[in-house]
Amino acid sequence: MTETTEEIVVGVDGSEQSVEALRLAARVASGLGVAIRVVGTWDYPSEYAGYVPLGSDNFDEITRNRLDKALVEAFGGDRPARLSTKVVFGHASKVLVEESRDAVMLVVGRRGHGGFRGLLMGSVSAACVSHATCPVLVTHGDGTEPAA
Repeated sequence: MTETTEEIVVGVDGSEQSVEALRLAARVASGLGVAIRVVGTWDYPSEYAGYVPLGSDNFDEITRNRLDKALVEAFGGDRPARLSTKVVFGHASKVLVEESRDAVMLVVGRRGHGGFRGLLMGSVSAACVSHATCPVLVTHGDGTEPAA
């Protein structure tokens, strides 16, 4: 028999909104008594236009560093006990939808490091809301505390 761990999946790209998503996920996870899986994603930049570069541009390492920095920003040295991290190659929305397949919740920021800052919701968060099979919580990341 395989033991499953209930988890909240959090998408992190290092933006202020994703740092706030981490903080919010930690509060919700504590209340539900579940673990947190933090996921950072990367894909080749559009400049590569369909070909894979020779050698390494260290995208995996850059993503790992951005994820670690966001964790420090969100929690300092006091990370939640049941927190794991994962860096995955692929488009953010597709990876997060797949990663959240067995999650109790997916938490993402409203806007990340993408362009078009005037949009009400980013393309990744909108895709997650539309396609995830678990509840999705989208945080604004404006630093304001929710009303008690």
